[in-house]
Amino acid sequence: MSGPRPGRAAAAVVAVLAGVLLAGCGAIPDLPDDVPPADSLVPSVAPRDDLSAVQDLTPDGSDAVRRMALRVRNVQCSGLATGSGFAIDAHTLITNRHVVEGAKSLQLLTYDGRDVTVEQATSAGLADLAILRTTEELPAHPELASADPREGDEVTVVGYPEGGALTVTQGTVIGTTQDPLHSTLGEVLITNAKVEPGSSGSAALDASGRVIGVVYAKTGDGRSLLVPVSTLRSMLDDTGAFAPVAPCS
Repeated sequence: MSGPRPGRAAAAVVAVLAGVLLAGCGAIPDLPDDVPPADSLVPSVAPRDDLSAVQDLTPDGSDAVRRMALRVRNVQCSGLATGSGFAIDAHTLITNRHVVEGAKSLQLLTYDGRDVTVEQATSAGLADLAILRTTEELPAHPELASADPREGDEVTVVGYPEGGALTVTQGTVIGTTQDPLHSTLGEVLITNAKVEPGSSGSAALDASGRVIGVVYAKTGDGRSLLVPVSTLRSMLDDTGAFAPVAPCS
């Protein structure tokens, strides 16, 4: 593939995204005390080759969580970036809109190295969410929680930070705020579960392994911002909320 090296291309994409978002969003709403403002989406990054390490994967001791989390590879016209995603049924994966934007092609990889073919990719116009439909069946999928979590509830984030091994970070829900980046609908969740580049689109789970949100951004000190499950559910119920992803040119 011609074009700039993936690492430089990814850095350039992150810089452009951050500049455009901050220039266009106006005043950023106040966050709860001691939480720095969000300054960027959780960026996608060029992938690493090491997928062998798997760390502390589930809150309930089963392997269902690692089986439902997939790495998303966005092959762009001028580079390659990765994010995370999770299944919600046998042929449907949820990730972020900014993970799949500008794709020449999209590739999915399971925790054990199996490729899964993307049949259709759509993204939401009013939230940082995207839906990928697959040809092959996905290994496993969790239940969506019926309601958003409360402040102090446990949260587990499962994804592919840095484009490498499947990992987990744990923390608690700190509170809520109006989306400071104006890239999703209304109120979002704040947690102290650490996220890294490549974590975009990761599932955030409650203590019972149910999805309570989708990672999409982070604050200056690394706290994660989530699209809450209530928004995800309302978007999935709206048949006109998603449109085909426009390819790069």
